[in-house]
Amino acid sequence: MVATAKGAPVTIETVVVPDPGPGEALVDVQACGVCHTDLHYREGAINDEFPFLLGHEAAGRVAAVGEGVSGLSPGDFVVLNWRAVCGQCRACRRGRPQYCFATHNAGQKMTLKDGTVLSPALGIGAFAEKTLVAAGQCTPVSDGADPAVAGLLGCGVMAGLGAAMLTGGVGPGDSVAVFGCGGVGDAAIAGARLAGATTIIAVDLDDRKLEMAREFGATHAVNAGREDAVEAIRAATGGFGADVCIEAVGQPRVLEQAFFARDLAGTVVQVGVPTPDMKFPDIPMIEFFGRGGALKPSWYGDCLPGRDFPLLVDLYLQGRLPLDRFVSERIGLDQVEEAFHKMERGEVLRSVVVL
Repeated sequence: MVATAKGAPVTIETVVVPDPGPGEALVDVQACGVCHTDLHYREGAINDEFPFLLGHEAAGRVAAVGEGVSGLSPGDFVVLNWRAVCGQCRACRRGRPQYCFATHNAGQKMTLKDGTVLSPALGIGAFAEKTLVAAGQCTPVSDGADPAVAGLLGCGVMAGLGAAMLTGGVGPGDSVAVFGCGGVGDAAIAGARLAGATTIIAVDLDDRKLEMAREFGATHAVNAGREDAVEAIRAATGGFGADVCIEAVGQPRVLEQAFFARDLAGTVVQVGVPTPDMKFPDIPMIEFFGRGGALKPSWYGDCLPGRDFPLLVDLYLQGRLPLDRFVSERIGLDQVEEAFHKMERGEVLRSVVVL
């Protein structure tokens, strides 16, 4: 499934995939979620390196590995990730591999039949029967997981879970407010619940999404179109504000609400992806200073795929993490364009292409 030009409907094309070279792996893709980032690529909001081979939130089986690959074998069930930790950059050398600044991608290029080089979304390109990635982008997980479910950890669900559990550091007894209850926001709610938060406040403009947020663990629901979200959050937290506020929309106005809805010394986490033209809210510096705490952007939920994916898949298999609830529908590759429209209309958490 290829995006050939900015804003143009995606099309199914024949893709030439090389055999894996040194440090690379060939993966038979079994399932891939339709993520908002793929729509950003199609709209030219990431960069203009068309054509793009879309898809990145995927699971499948290793078909072959290249020279020098260890710890990965043909037949392994893997979740693909876009943070293949290099181990050598300044972040890795300082013991902060979750911020790796030089993640690996495959060195060889996938192409169209005429030789046109494709740009794989987030270095993966998994809306395809096979894809070529860096071996470090393959994270082996328990074999019994449903590929349509496990693959969602590859991007949006991990971003939300990590925003709460890792970036936000939510712990037992904390209060948490999540702004935006799509797939990422609901994952943040599920993560806050798993981490032991006792008050979890979901904020959205859509009552359907708020009801679904309750299924993931929200204890309170606030429709920001009908009431002041900041005041409602304070009311639900004894007048103080939430310990952690998570912005999962990517809008300056929502980030401003999250800033003022937190308690003193509380944390604001931004995991919603803004567009390049957006500006930071006009917040007085005295408010920034006087409220203390932390403002943190969350990259991929600050996860380490090799550590976190297997753990979360095991929690899912044990019935302790409802990852399957994120799968709204299973579709064919030829239904991706319509899935984009459903996502824009807020009708699904995740459409998942099953191959």
